[in-house]
Amino acid sequence: MKKNICITLGDPNGLGPELVCRSFSGREPERVFLMVGPANSLEYHLEQLGLDPFYEKIDDPAQIVGAKAGYYLYCPEKLKDFKLNVGVADPEGGRGAGEALETAVQLLEDKVVYGLVTCPLNKAMLQLAGFDFPGHTEFLAERSGAGRENVCMHLGGPKLKVSLVTTHPKFVDIPALITKERILRCLDLTDQLVKSLGLEKPIAVCGLNPHAGESGRIGREEIDIIEPAIKEANAKGLNVEGPFPGDTVFYFAAQGAYSAVLAMYHDQGLAPLKLLHFSEAVNITLGLPYPRTSPDHGTGYDITGTGKASLDSFKAALETAEKMVDA
Repeated sequence: MKKNICITLGDPNGLGPELVCRSFSGREPERVFLMVGPANSLEYHLEQLGLDPFYEKIDDPAQIVGAKAGYYLYCPEKLKDFKLNVGVADPEGGRGAGEALETAVQLLEDKVVYGLVTCPLNKAMLQLAGFDFPGHTEFLAERSGAGRENVCMHLGGPKLKVSLVTTHPKFVDIPALITKERILRCLDLTDQLVKSLGLEKPIAVCGLNPHAGESGRIGREEIDIIEPAIKEANAKGLNVEGPFPGDTVFYFAAQGAYSAVLAMYHDQGLAPLKLLHFSEAVNITLGLPYPRTSPDHGTGYDITGTGKASLDSFKAALETAEKMVDA
């Protein structure tokens, strides 16, 4: 029997419930998918889009243990009073996302489910609802016990795959967060991922400064931190090259010269990735004790409920999670 996968609906006022309804209605599953979130968010989109109901409501997640393949919905007790406000950013949506995540983490810990797909949330609304985390990656790192320093945010599409040394700090804080130990951890996790995907080209490492520091003339992070980390990674047997200027390395990676790129900060790595793979990339948190994937886009309040949103990234996230839990 294939392992159960949990899907959190994210911000119920955003695209998550719509993506789930459009992707699953009329499709026969080959395993158990447990959706976690308020029932009214799915009911709204089924009616709005004229789709057939596709899931069974359950009162206890333990009911899916040994259950036949199918789609199941569990609404946590704290979300049974959820006030739906489709297409609007408000703290209630953040509460919905946070409570669903808390539930999912417990289900993963209890081995009721073995993998997690997270639908988009609004980071500001999550925090206003009292969940003091910058986003999914940090939330799951802490709640799972892995620790923020031990996980790595990775986003991948067909041509370009990017890992990040830092995730969502203020820009002025980035240099202090880039350490040899952090780079080595991200390289090790990225190496494990690319090998699991059967990729054999080197991992490229970005510099932090323009032109990778120009031999120290623009900055010394490359000399003092990044180059020593690369040398140590190579000594451990990892196939790593760099540091390379961020304005050129992504071009060569997209042409197939590298299996993945390790970027120093969020926009350095994700601007080129989203230019190529805006509607089809998958967000993977490396280093968690379970597989976690997510579509690489936001809540899309402006198009929620219209049926216009692309399903590609959500479907890719789902397929990746299935491969990872079955590996």
